[in-house]
Amino acid sequence: MGEGPPSRYMEVCGTHTVAIARSGLKKLLPPTVSLISGPGCPVCVTDQQDIDTAIALAREKGVLLATFGDMVRVPGTNGSLAQAKAEGADVRILYSPFEVLRLTDENPGSEVVFLSVGFETTAPLIAAVVKEAARLEYRNLSFLILHKLLPPVMEALLGEPPALAGSGPSLPVTQGSPILDGFLMPGHVCAILGVEPFRFLGECYHLPGVVAGFDPDDILLALWMLQRQRCQGRAEMEIAYRRVVRAEGNRTAQRLLEEAFQPVEARWRGIGNIPCSGLALRQAYSAYDARGRFSLQVEPAPDTPGCACGEVLRGLLSPPECPLFGRACTPQSPVGPCMVSSEGSCAASYRYERIIP
Repeated sequence: MGEGPPSRYMEVCGTHTVAIARSGLKKLLPPTVSLISGPGCPVCVTDQQDIDTAIALAREKGVLLATFGDMVRVPGTNGSLAQAKAEGADVRILYSPFEVLRLTDENPGSEVVFLSVGFETTAPLIAAVVKEAARLEYRNLSFLILHKLLPPVMEALLGEPPALAGSGPSLPVTQGSPILDGFLMPGHVCAILGVEPFRFLGECYHLPGVVAGFDPDDILLALWMLQRQRCQGRAEMEIAYRRVVRAEGNRTAQRLLEEAFQPVEARWRGIGNIPCSGLALRQAYSAYDARGRFSLQVEPAPDTPGCACGEVLRGLLSPPECPLFGRACTPQSPVGPCMVSSEGSCAASYRYERIIP
């Protein structure tokens, strides 16, 4: 693997980030191969204004807000969902999206809102829950959809393709792009989408991508395949996780996504607005859209001063390069979401890679 030119590969999956840190893979790689983390943690990339919207919604009278555990501790501009709960808001942690239907049945006097985050991996489950809620005609249930899509953000990170540079307006990401030689592709997302939506990496940017599993040997195999492509001058999408991922993806899950959601512009923490990079409920399910049901005016909010989550998510800084890392920002007292989420690169680096004096 050490043969060939120096190579920088980015993983865009929080599970890969944790697996790489936990197994100590970076220490096993030759000095010519570097791994950097990208925007692979859905909790981490959720914009500050969206966090503030969720907190404001939880504080509304009569609202019961349910979500997954990591979201509860993410700091907003003024507190977190955990703090809102301590102050009397009804915030519940769920482990499966379908639990929200039971929760709604048990709380007929509350407006139940499910705060939903994730990439293409979890979105089909939410689509199934929304469709079931519509079939059962729930009247006191809605969804705050903050889902993100990976192909658009990967394209935004890379900027204009070399062949198109200067030929038209660029994507609204102006904070700099990492220098990359390929991508360790997310096994979970590709199990849903397949590889077709990512072929632009090779066709437009001449960058290879290999879909990897999550065991250390899966990741090493994918890295070897990436390095082989570079040495051979190829830039293709390959699958090193064929026991789970098919080239065409999961057609059933794709149909669920298409039926329930439509792509919309979305805000990404530290990156900005990216066209068609988020999901919103289609008109047929608009009655279950929390944004339409509640009149919330939440002002745009800057990211926390001193927090380098944005630069870490773009692959421009490693977690220890953030001035707050391990000092003002720890898993016990997180400043930014990259230290909150179990899949955040800062949390993974702190737990598994931190050098303790």
